[in-house]
Amino acid sequence: MDGSHPLSTSRLGTDLRALRRSRGTTLADLAAQIDRSVGWLSQVERGLSDPSIDDLRRLAGAFGVSIGFFFQNDDAPEDERGHVVRAANRRTLGDPVAGLAEEMLSPDLGGAFEMLRSTFAPGAELAEAQTRDTEEAGYVISGTLDLWIGERLFTLTPGDSFRFAGEPYRWRNPGTEEAVVIWTITPPVY
Repeated sequence: MDGSHPLSTSRLGTDLRALRRSRGTTLADLAAQIDRSVGWLSQVERGLSDPSIDDLRRLAGAFGVSIGFFFQNDDAPEDERGHVVRAANRRTLGDPVAGLAEEMLSPDLGGAFEMLRSTFAPGAELAEAQTRDTEEAGYVISGTLDLWIGERLFTLTPGDSFRFAGEPYRWRNPGTEEAVVIWTITPPVY
């Protein structure tokens, strides 16, 4: 790094590789998007090169996350890194759907699954069904969430849970309060 920010190059490399693979992006495609060489990007993923702040901005833009995504949890005690995420150190993920805010509960993106805290604003909706090559499960903490899995509609309330794999799904918060869901996805998509 250029000395202006404390960022673990090892964790950054692991996160970049996981993000890239989960999005189905090749090294060559990502390198072209951020105007860097494939060799340089490969070295960053292996923790051998340090990206500048400008590089991190371009990478954040390519993945639709804030630049702060790369810095969260770095001030955690060394013995907690990779194991514990304190509430104040959660990484906020991009906002691909209006009305959905997601925080990463997993310590990093290097595992077989990711766990998110998803907050759905009143009236928020994923109107077009999407299908991912994943297995997903969730637990409703508060509020109400309508979840369509295939053609079936499930209205979920606090304490309810769900699971689906490789099926089309969509959601809507029909209530007047936020719906909060702990959502687990394997393999990771962020």
